[in-house]
Amino acid sequence: MSTTVYTTMESPFGRLLLSGVLPEGGGPAALATVTVPGQKYALAEPADDWVRDPEALAEPVAQLTDYFAGKRTGFDLPLAPEGTEFRRRIWAALDEIPYGTTVTYGELAELAGQEPRMVRAVGGAVGANPLLIVRPCHRVLGAGGALTGFAAGVDRKRWLLDLEGGTLF
Repeated sequence: MSTTVYTTMESPFGRLLLSGVLPEGGGPAALATVTVPGQKYALAEPADDWVRDPEALAEPVAQLTDYFAGKRTGFDLPLAPEGTEFRRRIWAALDEIPYGTTVTYGELAELAGQEPRMVRAVGGAVGANPLLIVRPCHRVLGAGGALTGFAAGVDRKRWLLDLEGGTLF
């Protein structure tokens, strides 16, 4: 049986809550969630059965710290988000969006091999992304480049896009 561990870190958005899954037999924790205060659809506090273990999540904290400092453009971490096969397919497509660039929800649907009519379902999967910042849902814009749809708030989305030096349509 695996153990869920957690830690917190300070960020430009306030205190981030990170959780990860320790594999049986040891090894580094696979990152399962990254959430910010006030984020929709996310735990604000650790679950009762989670174990505080800052050491197990030291690498994600270090990489996020470097990202916020402008020293990192991507993440190299084992990941363990929970989601349906459809959501995992959309999340994998998010990982393909390069640093400093943006796509629309329609373009993301296409990137994930979905029909354009699936754009609402794609948006739902993006909104359910449990790995805020690490899995770059902030790089997805509405049709015509509208700055919409970010569970942590549009102001935070703009901040992340500004950090990355990306261009809005």
